[in-house]
Amino acid sequence: MKSKKQKHHHRGGIKEKDRISLLASDNQKINRTIEFLGIRINNISSKEILDHVDECIERGTPCQIVGLNVDQAIRVIEDEYSHQIFDDAELVFTDGKPIIWMAKWLGTPIIEKVSGPDLMLLLCERASQKGYKIFLLGAGLGIAEQAAKNLESMYPGLNCVGTYSPPFGFEKDAAEMKKINTMLKNSGADQLFVGMGSPKQDIFIYENKDIYQIPVSYSMGAVIDFIGDGAKRAPKWMRDHGLEWFHRFIHNPKRLFKRYFVDDIKILKYFFSYKNKSKRG
Repeated sequence: MKSKKQKHHHRGGIKEKDRISLLASDNQKINRTIEFLGIRINNISSKEILDHVDECIERGTPCQIVGLNVDQAIRVIEDEYSHQIFDDAELVFTDGKPIIWMAKWLGTPIIEKVSGPDLMLLLCERASQKGYKIFLLGAGLGIAEQAAKNLESMYPGLNCVGTYSPPFGFEKDAAEMKKINTMLKNSGADQLFVGMGSPKQDIFIYENKDIYQIPVSYSMGAVIDFIGDGAKRAPKWMRDHGLEWFHRFIHNPKRLFKRYFVDDIKILKYFFSYKNKSKRG
């Protein structure tokens, strides 16, 4: 459910009684939002996301769900089209410990970090219980197919109705785009998980969801690779302490050095600028 940007000012961390109070308000769940550096975030739990997805599937109107990490936040701040995609998204969840920390420092604490891999597994578990059909789009050749097999083994009853790994440059090939959209529309899937990297996956969903008509589409980045054994995820202790990025870096330093140590550092500039403006306001 799309919501207009609003500011909610909370000071300090969230005490358990306050968290319970937040989770107890059924009427305010999806409308409960915060503004983070000018970006709207739905401040909700993974359980609330699952329940809202049930409503989206029942409604049947194609919608997009995206996660916000530091890399995405910078892109949304700097790129008007990415900002539009996130503004129009059905839900924007928080997928990154640094976002959690900065939001708390800004006085708008977030109740839960919802990582993409964990959310996808929860969604697939719910899908197996509810009979929802899923489609996996993206990842390397054969990885999505293996991910589907792994998921169906993990969650008996899960029905993956298709997988496809588009060729490089597919988004510039009209014939390939038509093939993909036709494949997705004919699949009868209820949920589409897209793993192409950002912003490609966000743009693909945004520009094509009304063509392929699948009720809920998710930007999932490397999650299909993790599940399909194409990439190794960080240990839980690293994820819990906000070090998942470092695990990725040490496994691919050449590709990720500029992203993590040059590009993503810019978030601090935007953070302090926003904080100073808030003080003056």
